Amino acid sequence: MDRRATALILVACLALCALPACLADTTIDATTTPKVDNGVASGHATTTDATSIHREKESMSNTANRIRAGAEEFAFQAEVSRLMDIIINSLYSNKDIFLRELISNASDALDKIRFLSLTDKAQLGEGETANLEIKIWLDPANKTLYIRDRGIGMTKDDLIKNLGTIAKSGTSAFLEQMQKGGDMNLIGQFGVGFYSVYLVADYVEVISKHNDDTQYIWASTADGSFSISEDNENEQLGRGTLIKIHLKEEAQEYATEAKLKELVQRYSEFINFPIYLQTEKEVEVPVEEEAEEAKEDKEEEAEEAEEEDEGAEDDEEETKEEEEKPKATRKEKRVDWDLLNDNKAIWLRKPSEVTDEEYQKFYKAVSKDYSDALSYTHFRAEGDVEFRSILYIPSISPYDFYDKYYEKAQNGLKLYVRRVFISDDMKELIPRYLSFVKGIVDSDTLPLNVSREMLQQEAALKTIKKKVVRKVLDIIKKMSEAEVKCKAMEEKGETEGKPTEKECGQYGKFWEQFGRSIKLGIIEDSTNRNRLAKLLRVYTSKSGDKLTTLDEYISRMKEGQKSIYYLAGASKEEVANSPHLERLLRKGYEVIYFTDVLDEYVMGHLLDYDDKKFVNASKDDLKLSDKDEVEKKKDKELKEQFKDLTKWWKKVIDDSRLQAVKVSNRLATTPCVVVSGKYGQSANMERIMRAQAFSRSGGSFTPGQRVLEINPRHPLVVALKDKLAAATEDTVDETTIASARLLYETALFESGFVPDDAKSFSQRVYSVLKGNMGIESLEVQLDDDEAAEEPAAAEAPAEETVTSTPEPEAEAKDEL
Repeated sequence: MDRRATALILVACLALCALPACLADTTIDATTTPKVDNGVASGHATTTDATSIHREKESMSNTANRIRAGAEEFAFQAEVSRLMDIIINSLYSNKDIFLRELISNASDALDKIRFLSLTDKAQLGEGETANLEIKIWLDPANKTLYIRDRGIGMTKDDLIKNLGTIAKSGTSAFLEQMQKGGDMNLIGQFGVGFYSVYLVADYVEVISKHNDDTQYIWASTADGSFSISEDNENEQLGRGTLIKIHLKEEAQEYATEAKLKELVQRYSEFINFPIYLQTEKEVEVPVEEEAEEAKEDKEEEAEEAEEEDEGAEDDEEETKEEEEKPKATRKEKRVDWDLLNDNKAIWLRKPSEVTDEEYQKFYKAVSKDYSDALSYTHFRAEGDVEFRSILYIPSISPYDFYDKYYEKAQNGLKLYVRRVFISDDMKELIPRYLSFVKGIVDSDTLPLNVSREMLQQEAALKTIKKKVVRKVLDIIKKMSEAEVKCKAMEEKGETEGKPTEKECGQYGKFWEQFGRSIKLGIIEDSTNRNRLAKLLRVYTSKSGDKLTTLDEYISRMKEGQKSIYYLAGASKEEVANSPHLERLLRKGYEVIYFTDVLDEYVMGHLLDYDDKKFVNASKDDLKLSDKDEVEKKKDKELKEQFKDLTKWWKKVIDDSRLQAVKVSNRLATTPCVVVSGKYGQSANMERIMRAQAFSRSGGSFTPGQRVLEINPRHPLVVALKDKLAAATEDTVDETTIASARLLYETALFESGFVPDDAKSFSQRVYSVLKGNMGIESLEVQLDDDEAAEEPAAAEAPAEETVTSTPEPEAEAKDEL
């Protein structure tokens, strides 16, 4: 072979060798990661050329499907394979959280490089590499989602260890290197969040560049193995990680900008680093008319030569017409980078550094409410479990908050761990009665198990719950105390040191919206029952139209009064006019008026306050505190005088629920009243329970024991006593018997009970009216055709006199 042939062969070989490099260079140019101007950090959006972005996406898609020569194959550790199977099939019921996990990992990586840069600024690099940010973009045509961070990145060994085994997650390894020093703001100690990406992906590539190594590509289809190869295909990242997620067919909902924006703002709104989403927008731009303008210029020059002598006024009109002429436009696609997490984590700042405007703005962001919060608190808790929190009292309650109190979980507080959203449905975080409270709890030390959806240690949550409840009650207490102080100062005419007008009115607004929550708390929270009782507001016989506190009630108690009296009913007017209160009010006792359906349930749990027992004025055995010996002796004598009447009356009524007939010490002008047994249900509670029973299909209700109390001073009662004394038990006339029954049934109505036999009661009333009006008979004369249709059972009652024996008692009616 001569020299010429040898030279030709050499040239051919060199050309063949250079071809892959040329192809690689071409690929690098085509696969440039979308870039933005350095000014992106200062604004909410930046623009990138749409053609360039399209070229980059197309190239990346081609790269993703290329079989890499020389890639090393690795088998997943057995535990990883098993873990991935658990994650995909059972662990994460909500696929949305894959994005939360990846963003959380990206935030961890950014935290790491930021920490290293504190002692070595060169670690950050220069230009775009120094921008600590997270970027997300889509390639819908190729069903690919990209997530890029400029964090610490991973070496080849990191990729093998962190994405191939459980034992060495990137976070735990880094914490070991740093000897757990400094404020890392890290999360995900278990290192399994990355694998949740396979909930939505059938193929994933991780391109990563660490300052101490070259750029590598990790790739896997979750089939039990993964590959790693040196990256000669893509543009060098400088530093950080790019994840390419090839979405499954059933996961195409995640290939939309709207869905990604929703997920980021839901789960990662308060990540410490800016998160940008690439969006395509159609804008109108002016059409370039250079050729047209050149032609017009020539024509104008010719016209100007001919019309040099025209006036200035015409020139001005032409200029104005030219300016007003609409410019031609065309539509063009532009690519913007929208900042998604612009609501900063203000709870990390000192309360003294945050303005009221900032607090209210944050409240609206976290609660989705349009009104300002009524009050709030910002604090940091230290100890075994450290956390920061901002808690808000809304100014308006949700319209169905109490209607569905036990039917649905109330979403009040959002739980974050290191700025990563965990849940807004944590019943362990705050009791149900305070679930109207809005805000966030962000823990730096709260441990998590392998799923971020489940907290690992209940003890830690109990500690947080206890502190949160105490802080919420402190806010409410301060509002309550401000109102009481304002009221006291107004009564005295004082102004110095008086709370502001806003502070004076806060608790009134709170009680109007959330007063029931305080009552529910007394029922449900035995630990804080006394604290909650101080927050109660009630109407009383002396407060008029103004609400008062239990402390204020006690301050007005009569000398020697040992009990707090109350009565429950459907309205203040009904309670105020109840015969149960006649003697109490005449003797100057203040009585609390309860009109809410919860009030008697509250009293069933709040038995005393400040060593004063609560006494229901509608219950048997009412004792007045100020009776002297003379009154006690008089009462004893009356009971003896009316002993025969009470015994006879009990027998005549023949009601199994009538426990006894007694001489009353609570009546003044009413002949008799029906009260509940000492351990029975009041008339008001029977009304409530009856309504609840019949609102449910198949519901039933059994009334409790009752006691008839008679007024020994009332003429009707005295007359009955005299009639009974004038006759023997066997010769008492039917009119006297019917009168006793009518008095009992009338007392039932007046006392708030529902008579068991309304028909018999009405017939007795008609008979009394017949006698008063001098009517001989109540029989109605019907036409022959109507009389024939009248049921036989309806004939007799009209002719019965008031002395007739009533029919046996029927079961309680369901009407209220």
